[in-house]
Amino acid sequence: MRQSLTFFPLALLAVATITTQAPATKAAELYGLTPGTVELKSGGPLAFGPSSVLFIGDPKAAKIYAINTEDKKTDGSGTFDVANLNGQIASALDSSDVKVNDMAVNPETGNAFLSVSAGGKTNIVRVTPDGTVAPLNLDKIPNSSVSLANAPEDKEIQNGRRKSNPRSNSITDLAYTAGRILVAGLAAGESPSSVSEFDFPFTKSGAGFRVEIFHAAHGRSEDNAPIQTFVPFNIGGEPSLLAGYTCTPLVKIPINNLASHDKIQGTTVAELGNRNRPLDMIVYKQHGKDFILMANSARGVMKISTENLENAKGLTERVSNGDVAGQSYETIDSLNGVVQLDKLDDTHALVVIQKDNGPMTMTSVQLP
Repeated sequence: MRQSLTFFPLALLAVATITTQAPATKAAELYGLTPGTVELKSGGPLAFGPSSVLFIGDPKAAKIYAINTEDKKTDGSGTFDVANLNGQIASALDSSDVKVNDMAVNPETGNAFLSVSAGGKTNIVRVTPDGTVAPLNLDKIPNSSVSLANAPEDKEIQNGRRKSNPRSNSITDLAYTAGRILVAGLAAGESPSSVSEFDFPFTKSGAGFRVEIFHAAHGRSEDNAPIQTFVPFNIGGEPSLLAGYTCTPLVKIPINNLASHDKIQGTTVAELGNRNRPLDMIVYKQHGKDFILMANSARGVMKISTENLENAKGLTERVSNGDVAGQSYETIDSLNGVVQLDKLDDTHALVVIQKDNGPMTMTSVQLP
């Protein structure tokens, strides 16, 4: 998810970066993308940049790819009412084992792109508003890539009574803004929670910094768990991230002059409840105010106020028993079962809903 360092609210930023770029058909030449086969080792987060360029995180390879989708608007005025999405993806890929890893809406065309694991392979699938589901051909597609400078070793390690492979969390979320990509995840070494930045077009492995936060549900400072999802956000004139962590701190992280920092202290502006993992976040404006919409694994979809964020001092005491504190929010009961979320336009979001491991439905909903 940037540039030397003029930040804007995300809604304005999307308009600024898209409308000033060349058409999608010229993206390959403009951004140094060359034809080749993109062989994804794993399915990670997605984000759109200018000219319908799609950024793909591959945690296993510790790489970020930029591909020229040459995506175009489809005829008609479908509104995304796609039943049995996983079944349709399985049919399109000729595979019965489908997992949707992430979803990104192309703001230029309104089409949705999914990172999908199926049959031991990772695919990118496009879904149009009329319900057409089709895989993207990654053979000889114009692309470029950049590797993380300090990714964890790709092996299982023992951590207490649990085993895990930190490489699988080397890229947990990413976003493009104002000519830069910001990438959250785990790095090698001590204090592994990190954010890296890359200029686009890619020229070299980017600088990064480690992040420490106060985890209110645990009652202590931590720098070992990765950001799960984030949005870039201008807080009181300061370029920042709003980041969600498992179990569930919401943290503002200043990111101006990244190269001058080895480690940054985030400010925990909310504790949203334990035993929960944030899945996706978007920011939108309503009645002149900015709100965050966050989908969660166990606590539904939350509409979170950003009011007075610049003055939030942060939580410094433990919040026990699953209680909440900090920024106010409301749970949107009508959005039960959301597992993927992205902004569709100024008034609508696109969601994938799955209840009780049943079939998935993709639908557009009014922003609450």
